[in-house]
Amino acid sequence: MTRESLNNSFKQQFDLEAQVFAKSPGRINIIGEHTDYNNGFVLPAAIDKYIYVAIAERADQELHLFSSDYNEYYTTTLSNTDTTATPEWAKYILGVSQIINQKTNNIKGFNLYLAGDVPLGAGLSSSAALSSAVGYALNELFSCGLTRIDLAKIGQQTEHEYIGLKCGIMDQFASVLGKQDHAIQLDCQDLSYQYIPIDWSENEVLLLNTNVKHNLASTAYNDRRNSCEQGVNWVKEKYPHVKSLRDVTISQLDEIVKEKDTDTYTKCRFILEENQRLQDACEALKNRDIKQLGELLFAAHWALSKEYEVSCPELDYLVSKAEHSEYVLGARMMGGGFGGCTINIIKKGMSDAFVAEVSNSYLQEFGFALTPIHINLGEGSSLIN
Repeated sequence: MTRESLNNSFKQQFDLEAQVFAKSPGRINIIGEHTDYNNGFVLPAAIDKYIYVAIAERADQELHLFSSDYNEYYTTTLSNTDTTATPEWAKYILGVSQIINQKTNNIKGFNLYLAGDVPLGAGLSSSAALSSAVGYALNELFSCGLTRIDLAKIGQQTEHEYIGLKCGIMDQFASVLGKQDHAIQLDCQDLSYQYIPIDWSENEVLLLNTNVKHNLASTAYNDRRNSCEQGVNWVKEKYPHVKSLRDVTISQLDEIVKEKDTDTYTKCRFILEENQRLQDACEALKNRDIKQLGELLFAAHWALSKEYEVSCPELDYLVSKAEHSEYVLGARMMGGGFGGCTINIIKKGMSDAFVAEVSNSYLQEFGFALTPIHINLGEGSSLIN
């Protein structure tokens, strides 16, 4: 979306010119699932699909908001504390605004137009892109002086306090700090990070959306999290320095957890091994060894499916098909599990052939269609000039 088209849409709603135009991307996660809440590593990358914001200051404390995706207009005030009737998309805007104002006291009323091309419900973090784009635009419009990491933390805080989702920081971090043709190796323990260059000149990334979300998701997420915490607590009884699974070794799991509970042991061991797979994946990328990266993705998927038990028949079916395709170098489920997308690394120009290979059989197997999503790596939050 260009600055001109965004400004024209803004003028149609508010009958004046916008002052700031900003965008923030959705993200993929190449490898490293369920490691974030265990203080482990993740490897996200920004994509070339964005949430777009046009904004202009008002002379009062009112917020006039319009969402193109929902074709919905909503008006509130900066001091509003009752969000029971607030649409969820507007809660993100109100939350980011109020948190920034608590930190800076710089925010005033504004008109805001919102649009986007990040597919909703596909696990590409459209909500993180929304909070990041709004934060980036407000920071510019009201000269708040916040850093990119500040903005990522504010997006996470908005999810926690205004949406009620106790998410990690990976999605917001990738959206704000993404870099063209790079992934971010993020340490969730201390937020240190490094950019890992990606040369996919001979390959491309394809997401296959299963178009399913099983009801197990939220309960199973909490169960897995509790298992990890239980394992840590048992190890901590003998090794008091341990604070999270990040501090635990496999030998400690073998010594203490394995005899107490096999399932807890299996879940904890998965996290340790997933962190190692991520380190190996970073080395593979640095060495431009995409074949090795692909093998790590396949290994990660079947560990997520059989050991951490967060996959589903639809995801397993697509990854199995990918393993038997001459076009695919690696694939795995991406996200929390029980639905959503698989991420596939495919030989350049062969995505359509692979989609043709699996679409009909998927429809016959499950009774509904999958959706292919073609993406490239993109840039993090930026102004649209």
